[in-house]
Amino acid sequence: MGLTINTNISASTAAGNLNTSNSLLQKSLARLSSGSRITSPADDAGGLAVSMKLSAAIARTDATSTNVANASSFLQTQDGALKSAGAVLQRVSELKLLSTDVTKSASDIANYDAEFTALKAQLTSTVAGSFNGVALFGGGSLTVGVSEDGAQTLAITQSNLATNVVGVTGAANLAALTVAASTTAITNVATSRAQNGAETSRLSFNADMLATNRTNLEAANSRIVDTDVAMESTKLARNSILVQAGSAMLAQANASSQSVLRLLQ
Repeated sequence: MGLTINTNISASTAAGNLNTSNSLLQKSLARLSSGSRITSPADDAGGLAVSMKLSAAIARTDATSTNVANASSFLQTQDGALKSAGAVLQRVSELKLLSTDVTKSASDIANYDAEFTALKAQLTSTVAGSFNGVALFGGGSLTVGVSEDGAQTLAITQSNLATNVVGVTGAANLAALTVAASTTAITNVATSRAQNGAETSRLSFNADMLATNRTNLEAANSRIVDTDVAMESTKLARNSILVQAGSAMLAQANASSQSVLRLLQ
């Protein structure tokens, strides 16, 4: 190759190689500093699209987990009210039998009736209980989404406590209350608690499944977007050396044209 002044092919080639190495170095620096393998859409357009969908699915899974946890809290509150109602009914049944004691005076029975009236008021208050403005009881049901895509749902019961205890609350006094009525009310409340427990158990299993799904989604997303630090560190070291070598060779290529001056002396 002849010696020229206007065109320095070696310098141009060295400059091109230096620009390429510097671009790769900057990309490695960006990946290591951000922890993300995809720092711009051009890095992996298809991977970025998949990652965005996976990230959205993770966010929906988190929201669904929150909803399931709130539904569990609803059922726990409901069960607490049912437990209280059960304790009231047990006391009512006890008062009924105490009031039949032949040694009790009319005044004693009147005292039992006064407590019975207070306990009926407590049952009525319990029936009107709510959780964050949503009625705990009433005989209806609430639908809870248990999958991030909304395809799977679970119904939780708003126990009909008023109907369950009507045999007790409908009695004017202990004399009008039968043992069978109090026993039936206790059985009804026990059944409602069993239903509550079954639904709580299902929600718990669904919460576990959501947690597992979230972990799997995160793992899938990580394989797409997260930087392999070991591999990228190796690339960083290589590219750093190439940039330094390219800078030195560019300087050498620029200096090579100085030899033409010796021919002109």
